[in-house]
Amino acid sequence: MLEKTNRINWLYDFYGPLLTEKQRAMLELYYHEDWSLGEIAEHHGISRQAVFEAIRRAQTALEDLEQRLHLLEKHNRRIAIADEIRKRLEVHPEGKAQIEPLLDALLDLD
Repeated sequence: MLEKTNRINWLYDFYGPLLTEKQRAMLELYYHEDWSLGEIAEHHGISRQAVFEAIRRAQTALEDLEQRLHLLEKHNRRIAIADEIRKRLEVHPEGKAQIEPLLDALLDLD
């Protein structure tokens, strides 16, 4: 469950602005604020089932966007490559000081 929550949070970071205002609000309450379906339903004056369906549709939208654009996948690959470069730089400390800031700048692009 935690892995799914982390994935949704990452997808939200990349694609949240592309969701509707209602979808963003539901996901934020459910995933960021840790509200229950019942609490969200009461807050919005709708049924638990309506909240569940709205969250499910928002999750599907995020997954569809990732399947088309692959931003999270590319982000994870960049991190893995940067980690491998850092690992290899351990044996070359003279280059580490020059390369490390460039790796940090690369990863900050996301």
